[in-house]
Amino acid sequence: MEAKVLIIHGPNLNLLGVRETQLYGIKTLNEINQEIMNEAKKLNLTVKILQHNSEGDIINSIHKAWEEKFDGIIINPGGYTHTSVAIRDAIAAVNIPAIEVHLSNIYSREEFRRHSLTANVCIGGIYGFGGYSYILALHAMRNFLKSNKKV
Repeated sequence: MEAKVLIIHGPNLNLLGVRETQLYGIKTLNEINQEIMNEAKKLNLTVKILQHNSEGDIINSIHKAWEEKFDGIIINPGGYTHTSVAIRDAIAAVNIPAIEVHLSNIYSREEFRRHSLTANVCIGGIYGFGGYSYILALHAMRNFLKSNKKV
């Protein structure tokens, strides 16, 4: 059975390749998404990729993942990681295994970025490997789902 995984890119990630390249690199979001799609195919995963700048849109996408019976969520909440109880509560509410991803290592950055409100409702987190963080998360999700007999 092929597992369905929702990838959610949070605010400002649509500006990758332009935005603070010294921190986030020169790859665009489209390039990262293509890498995700290629790797998902190798892993026999079906992925749907979304990007939202709005907190409400992220929450609605998480709710819709439950309605559409997704097996996993990989989410980069961006700046909402540190501020959004509502996104945290949405992840907890749908009871779908989630992995938090960040391009940079949030724990080596400014103090306010070192606390994640969403981490404790995720099965794990991957930080600091640029766009490859998503590839690592795909492998981690596949292994998690496999060990729980969902693939």
